[in-house]
Amino acid sequence: MRWRTQTRVPAPDFLAAAALALAVLALAPAAASAVGGVPGSRHWQPPPRTAAWQWQLQGKIDPTVKAWAYDVDGFEATVGDVRGLHRLRRRAICYIDVGSWENFRPDKGEFPPSVLGNSYAGFPNERWLDVSRFQLFEKPLRQRIAMCAHKRFDAVEPDNIAGWEPENKTGFDITRADQLRFNRWIAREVHARGMAVALKNDGRQAKQLLPDFDFAIVEECFQYDECGYYEPFIEADKAVFEAEYELQPAEFCDAAIALGFSAIRKSYDLFAQPWEPCEQLAPSPRASLG
Repeated sequence: MRWRTQTRVPAPDFLAAAALALAVLALAPAAASAVGGVPGSRHWQPPPRTAAWQWQLQGKIDPTVKAWAYDVDGFEATVGDVRGLHRLRRRAICYIDVGSWENFRPDKGEFPPSVLGNSYAGFPNERWLDVSRFQLFEKPLRQRIAMCAHKRFDAVEPDNIAGWEPENKTGFDITRADQLRFNRWIAREVHARGMAVALKNDGRQAKQLLPDFDFAIVEECFQYDECGYYEPFIEADKAVFEAEYELQPAEFCDAAIALGFSAIRKSYDLFAQPWEPCEQLAPSPRASLG
């Protein structure tokens, strides 16, 4: 489950840049150097119990929010936006959809009709993708990941990677094994381009996917009593970024802090505000830039 409304269509030159970046990065996928993260890793890995994060998928990016990591729309954000966050010593996370098709994206025509399933509940402009046959739409997904790398993001949030769950009426017979295979492919593609990758919401497979993902992004796990799925990430010294919409901070922050989650309260539309973080702790030296 995730919540947001349709964003603006970006200028088409971003996809041209992504295609160029894909061609270049395919020749040298390991060029990025380690900036923080675990010793010996080639990409950032945020540890638990760090300062609050910001999640903004709509509106002009507000850099005044006192968050140490910003998760923003990968199409909407510019190279300048990401550079500006880095100048403020913030990390930048690239939101892209990989498990559903969006009719407002400039690459929408690159997904064959045969892989477009049911409408995504609550989002009439989106349809589920048949990730059991993701080879049929590898190209646009690779271009999206390359776009994130071209803009110098530190990490990627790949959305809608839990279509296998029975409550998601995708229109396809996506199995647990299909989802694991797809999610691991996404993780490899992101890592090959020198970025960290977040596991988004696929809690029932979190333990199996722990070795493949660098941190987790979770929605409403306190609301629905699902936070236990993500404790293995904390135990493995990997951050869990959590967001609640309905609960007030007083209803979940104590539990979030006890678990080591970096938790915030947001509204469903994911503009810059409201932004209500749980207790802000100083970022670990391994999470800071420099």
